[in-house]
Amino acid sequence: MTMSKVYRVGVIGCGGIANGKHLPALSRQDKVQVVAFCDIIKERAEAAAEQYGSAEAAVYTDYRELLKDASIDIVHVLTPNDAHAEISIAGLEAGKHVMCEKPMAKTAADAKRMAEAAKRTGKKLTIGYDNRFRQDSLYLKKVCEAGELGHIYYAKAHAIRRRAVPTWGVFLDEEKQGGGPLIDIGTHALDLTLWMMDNYKPKVVLGTKYHELSQKEDAANAWGPWDPKKFTVEDSAFGMIVMENGATITLEASWALNSLDVDEAKCSLSGTEAGADMKDGLRINGEKHSKLYTNKIELGAGGVAFYDGKEEKATDIELRKWLEAIEEDKDPVVTPEQAYVVSRILEAIYESARTGKAVYLD
Repeated sequence: MTMSKVYRVGVIGCGGIANGKHLPALSRQDKVQVVAFCDIIKERAEAAAEQYGSAEAAVYTDYRELLKDASIDIVHVLTPNDAHAEISIAGLEAGKHVMCEKPMAKTAADAKRMAEAAKRTGKKLTIGYDNRFRQDSLYLKKVCEAGELGHIYYAKAHAIRRRAVPTWGVFLDEEKQGGGPLIDIGTHALDLTLWMMDNYKPKVVLGTKYHELSQKEDAANAWGPWDPKKFTVEDSAFGMIVMENGATITLEASWALNSLDVDEAKCSLSGTEAGADMKDGLRINGEKHSKLYTNKIELGAGGVAFYDGKEEKATDIELRKWLEAIEEDKDPVVTPEQAYVVSRILEAIYESARTGKAVYLD
């Protein structure tokens, strides 16, 4: 699709997720100009503007000032979780379309306010669940939509790291983030699972969370030892979700766990006609002619999505689809309503872990 205009984008939050994901993807889009950069640390915004900005790019330390620029069409909100709702709602009310990084918000109440603001303003809002745009995810979604798995009544959402605790930024700060691996990477696995099932009606949630390894000194870790005194979030969390139609989902999330069964942002599905998992590539399993089968899908050169002759990264597909939703005035691939359900379930797991009781959702 050819864009009819060049979209002017403002980026709020110029830290790791901005520089590692959003800004590189934005720089690869012909019909995008990043014209405004905001960060509470001015030097970060200046560095991002120098590398990725247009010639006239402006730098801000207050997002409210950025939002006053009427020429900006889209803002990407890339801050710690506790600021997602405030900034996203302000962006929508300022007449901007908003891409907010995952999770939607620190709390389900804030996520709901964001969805309501999008409806009220008529502006687009999407959440950065980029794992939907991987090749295995896109293929499996087609399988599910074609009904090849039948009725999916059991699923597992996988987000297990053995020792990969993010020790930078505010990842270990419960006040800023709202939680640890569950809200950080568990959110991706849960979003992927619900999307495959096309089931957004949870009924009851039971959850547990642990601080078993977080207090170890000089621990082995991908990014160096963590400081136990600063590790205020869980190191692992687990949930069981029963949907209104009786389907069951188990969710597992950890930054540190004594397990060799390591998978992140993946799901396993069990349906009445077949099953699927992402644990060793993408595999479809089932029964035909009284015999069991396992098919491994080849996602190499013959099955890779191309756009204008170039192989696309998942983050590029995510961004392209987001711009198409704005251009064609249609729902984004990740809708606010879907992301809100993810936030409700995550919050219910935390609540259940805190109270020791199941949480019933209306």
